[in-house]
Amino acid sequence: MIVKTLYVTNKLGVHARPAGMIVDITGQTKSDVTIIHDGQKANAKSILNVMMLAIPPGSEVQFEIDGQDEEDVMKQLERLFHDNFHEESY
Repeated sequence: MIVKTLYVTNKLGVHARPAGMIVDITGQTKSDVTIIHDGQKANAKSILNVMMLAIPPGSEVQFEIDGQDEEDVMKQLERLFHDNFHEESY
């Protein structure tokens, strides 16, 4: 299992488009992926669950990834967050 904290540095936080980008990565994996924000856990393969966390800019989110392709999934998520979801940083 991989547990890693990532930081939301884009200007608008995790709104619909970034949530969809997260699900594009996690939805294709064989691993179980959980996203945690402010103590609330959600299935990171569900866009509704990710959006319900209402993650604002400047937040920390934690991912728990468990499965055979966990390292690859984590690398993709790290790249996505590092690139600010291809948006402006705050």
